[in-house]
Amino acid sequence: MKRRLHLFTLILTVFLCILFGCENRQSHTDETSSQEKEAKKPDIKPFDGNYETFAVKGNDSALQIFKNRFDVVQQHHVLALNRIDFDNFNNVDTLIIPDTVLQDFNSYTPFPIQVKELAEVEKIVFFSYPIQAFAVYENGGLARWGPTSMGSKEHPTKTGLSFANWKAEEHVSTADDEWLLKWNFNIRNKEGIGWHQYAMPGYPASHSCLRLLENDAKWLYDWADQWIVEVDQHILAEGTPVMVFGTYDFDAERPWLKLTGNPNANKISETDLLNEVKPHLEEILEAQQNRSSIETHKTDSL
Repeated sequence: MKRRLHLFTLILTVFLCILFGCENRQSHTDETSSQEKEAKKPDIKPFDGNYETFAVKGNDSALQIFKNRFDVVQQHHVLALNRIDFDNFNNVDTLIIPDTVLQDFNSYTPFPIQVKELAEVEKIVFFSYPIQAFAVYENGGLARWGPTSMGSKEHPTKTGLSFANWKAEEHVSTADDEWLLKWNFNIRNKEGIGWHQYAMPGYPASHSCLRLLENDAKWLYDWADQWIVEVDQHILAEGTPVMVFGTYDFDAERPWLKLTGNPNANKISETDLLNEVKPHLEEILEAQQNRSSIETHKTDSL
């Protein structure tokens, strides 16, 4: 009798351990799943200062003063805020300069630092036509932003959702064989539109493409995913989703010049971004899931 009781107690103990162990594992799984669905919150301290103007036109010593006043990193930040590169320094009338030039360029972001409803989107790039800027998000958290020069009035960049496809470190433009495009990443294959390094004059000047400073073009080149295609070029999976949105007022002053009167003049809210991406969110997530399945299948078949 005692032996049976002991055996029963042992079986009951094992059963309870298994039961509660499973519940604990399930609880842990649910907790992990919940955490994975939370948007990333990057460690970015937003700039809360003001902006001043720096006259370039009519000032022969402007460039030298600029170089003496700022170190190399600060020079880059100021030029980026004005959507220009060094080659175009003397082609602008005025620069806007923050009263404190911080080391982290992300501090000056006009985009939201976090977009909670994009928590499940692993990677996405936004290009804003109105303020000529791009933003990169990873699981809803801002990873990088920077300036761009998009399509000119005569050659506007197509807006809406597209997906990154093929890339090339150097690519000769289909619009002009004298244009060598560095760190080119195509986003509309049939139209030949992509982002790449090229001259940044401080306004939309491209032939429909999305121009970038070289450091941004290189970073995006390494970061974004290409499409997955078969030998016959049949598309198996899309690359990184890209949202181009808004319009540029070619008759108004350059939007960033308004920062001197209102440091938040160029701000894009979380709601603004969601209004652009929400109609496409299901398609983006389906493409992401399909890519994950294709990549898993390829790995398993090795």
